[in-house]
Amino acid sequence: MFERVLSFLRDLPAGAGTHASSDDPRVAASALLYHVMNADGVRQDVEWERFKAVLAQSYSISGAELEALAAAGERADNEAIDLYAFTSVLKRHLDAEARKAFVGLMWEIVYADGELHELEDNTVWRVAELIGVERRDRVEARQKAAARAPGARGTSSDE
Repeated sequence: MFERVLSFLRDLPAGAGTHASSDDPRVAASALLYHVMNADGVRQDVEWERFKAVLAQSYSISGAELEALAAAGERADNEAIDLYAFTSVLKRHLDAEARKAFVGLMWEIVYADGELHELEDNTVWRVAELIGVERRDRVEARQKAAARAPGARGTSSDE
C-alpha cells in the first residue's frame, strides 16, 4: 500500500488534481506546510527551501519524489476550501506526540524568514486547534523555533 502511494506521488503530472491523494497524510502535511508558508502573502526563497527541507527530513525523500510531494501539497492547498480536509487526515494518522511535532515543523517554516506575521501565527493556531494540540504545546514549539531562528522578529498573540 505504501509503495502504491509513493508510486502515485512520483507519477503525478504537472497540473493534476490531488483529490485521489487527499487521504494521504504526507500530502495533507505538505499542503498545511505550504499554506503556512504562504499565509503572509509572500513566498520567499528561504521559506520555500525550508519547506522542502522539512519534507525531505520528515519523509526521508529527495529528488523527484520530494518535488512531487511539494507540488502535490501546493496543488492540494490551492484547491482546498478550508484546512479541515488536511487536519482531519493528520488527526486520524498521527498520534498526539506526532501532532505536536508537526506544529513544531510549521513554526520552523514560519521562522525561516526570521519574521512572525500575524497571519502565520493565526494559521498555526487554527491548525493546532483542529489537530488537538494544546495551547501550551503550541507556544512551547513556537518559542523553540524562534530561539533557533537567527534574528527572529514578531510577537505571537499568545504572549
